[in-house]
Amino acid sequence: MKHLLNDFVDLFYPRLCLLCKNSLIENEQQICLHCLFNLPKTNFHTNKDNPVSALFAGFRQVNEVTAFLFFEKDGITQKLIHSFKYYDNKTFAEYLGRIAALELKEYGFYASVDTIIPVPLHRKKEKKRGYNQSELIANGIASIYGCEVDKTSINRITDTESQTRKSVFERHINVEKIFSLTNAEHLVGKHILLVDDVITTGATTSACVEILSEIPEINISIFSLSIAMEN
Repeated sequence: MKHLLNDFVDLFYPRLCLLCKNSLIENEQQICLHCLFNLPKTNFHTNKDNPVSALFAGFRQVNEVTAFLFFEKDGITQKLIHSFKYYDNKTFAEYLGRIAALELKEYGFYASVDTIIPVPLHRKKEKKRGYNQSELIANGIASIYGCEVDKTSINRITDTESQTRKSVFERHINVEKIFSLTNAEHLVGKHILLVDDVITTGATTSACVEILSEIPEINISIFSLSIAMEN
């Protein structure tokens, strides 16, 4: 009966791939297998000294770092991220988190992580959007690794201006001291996975790492769904 109902719904509201707009078949989720296979993956997890890892080389607490997809303006990854960042497609953010985690876990990445922390939004921005996209990605990763998602230990205390048109130096100045810790004693000696949606210069993520580094004996790994490689 459920199968017949789905066929009826698909007749009037066909399920189309977000990218190629072809009809999805059963078990495909918002993106067809062809487009999923051809996503612009970085494969940075196969190279410890990858470009995104180099952005955090100054932090001795940082262990494994990777970004899953290349991000280009008006490109495939931007289209996918905008679908959940601005158009309320929350389930897709979690789906991409799961897809990335399955591949990384098979490779042995983040094997010793205890807790996952999404890079927080300021409460005003999160209230306006209705959710934190990095938290949704983190939920998808957590479902594969079996870790808890910690949404309370780090807070964004300053609502910064957009980073889009700022230089590298201006981006780092813009995010100085924008985060704070709250009741983070339970993170002492833990291995934390910090999750973001897009990394460009690494300024915002670095600010998170800096505040987390105040926790004794902490180890930090970093995952970003995508990285924008600036020329």
